[in-house]
Amino acid sequence: MRIAAPFGRRNTRYGRDVRTAYKCRAYPTPDQVELLNRTFGCVRLVWNKTLAGRSHRYRVKGVRTSYRETDAALTGWKRSEELGFLSEVSSVPLQQTLRHQHTAFRNFFAGRARYPRFKTRAGRQSAHYTRSAFRVRDGALTLARTTEPLRFVWSFDEASLVTLDPTMVVISREPDGRWYVTFAVDITATAPLDTTTGAIGVDLGLTHLLVTSDGERIANPRHLARKARNLARYQRRLARCRQGSRNRRKATLKVARAHRKVRNARRDFLHRTTTALVRSAQTIAIEDLNVAGMVRSRSLARAISDASWGELRRQLEYKCDRAGRALVVIDRWFPSSKTCSTCGWRLADLALSTRHWTCPGCRTRHDRDLNAAKNILAAGLAVVRDVPGDACGADVRRRGSSLPLSATKQEVRAARHSG
Repeated sequence: MRIAAPFGRRNTRYGRDVRTAYKCRAYPTPDQVELLNRTFGCVRLVWNKTLAGRSHRYRVKGVRTSYRETDAALTGWKRSEELGFLSEVSSVPLQQTLRHQHTAFRNFFAGRARYPRFKTRAGRQSAHYTRSAFRVRDGALTLARTTEPLRFVWSFDEASLVTLDPTMVVISREPDGRWYVTFAVDITATAPLDTTTGAIGVDLGLTHLLVTSDGERIANPRHLARKARNLARYQRRLARCRQGSRNRRKATLKVARAHRKVRNARRDFLHRTTTALVRSAQTIAIEDLNVAGMVRSRSLARAISDASWGELRRQLEYKCDRAGRALVVIDRWFPSSKTCSTCGWRLADLALSTRHWTCPGCRTRHDRDLNAAKNILAAGLAVVRDVPGDACGADVRRRGSSLPLSATKQEVRAARHSG
């Protein structure tokens, strides 16, 4: 498996350093597996114990806990008889756990994330090693407290492991039992792609994952729906197994492997789709969809989650930054589906089941998705050119929080629809 993706904060101006991550399959020896499993357990213990103490202190006294206080508590735990085993593993992953939790609480109080949750041994396990806790020499990685290099498979032709200077190494174990090592590297940003004059608007959906303003339609592959039958069978077998039995562990691995196949297929498809979009146009306009709100619908939650609109937008954002493209995000309240892309007429309402409608003003018959993509493109071009166009520029932005209402004001009138 080979994945190259942005890691942490990044500045993508040409000539500046950017953070990139290279993720590879790892094959630890039995001794390394034992040490890493103990490290994962200690990381999980420190996270959960610190989180419980923080939450209790805030509920009882209303006082927040600083990073320095958690660091002092960790030192005390290591010196105690009960938790002295924390000193048997590298201290760097434990310190990184405290830093990650401090960042998680800072994001929570800033309204950027939800409240941190406790870690479980059944989920993905990881340990973060900074430069003081690993060594890379001649393409061999040696972690702290280990005596031999960790074996992994490097499959990135564009980077040389011999000259690689990682700032952090993340060792992880997925629920399906596979091991991975991730190298976080600061590299110099490469030159952007050649400038092109193309511009496209993208309308996201469920029947078609996306419809572009030039008429291209990309079907929604529905990766989870295609594997739902097998996944349900594995989950039924898991539910019938006794807690703690060997058969239950085997059934758990089968469920995790089924999820891994769906996840990898979805990720590969999204990477191919977003890369093709970035290469085809200089300006890309998309909608700011309220995915978190839409997944609350019981009838559409699974389909929306399977489509991964949020991941598609995230990939478009960092790929446009690196390629020198302009990504314009249209406000979620902009009536792209109800506005005629030919004359600008705006409907009073338009049911979700209506896939085609005829404009009362110019009598143009519209395909709902294609019409929305054209309006999204017009609104995006209005912002890029900094001049008023066919769409109101107050409804669009270059990334950021959405506006409360659309600034478009037109006379409304019922239209003739057809399902």
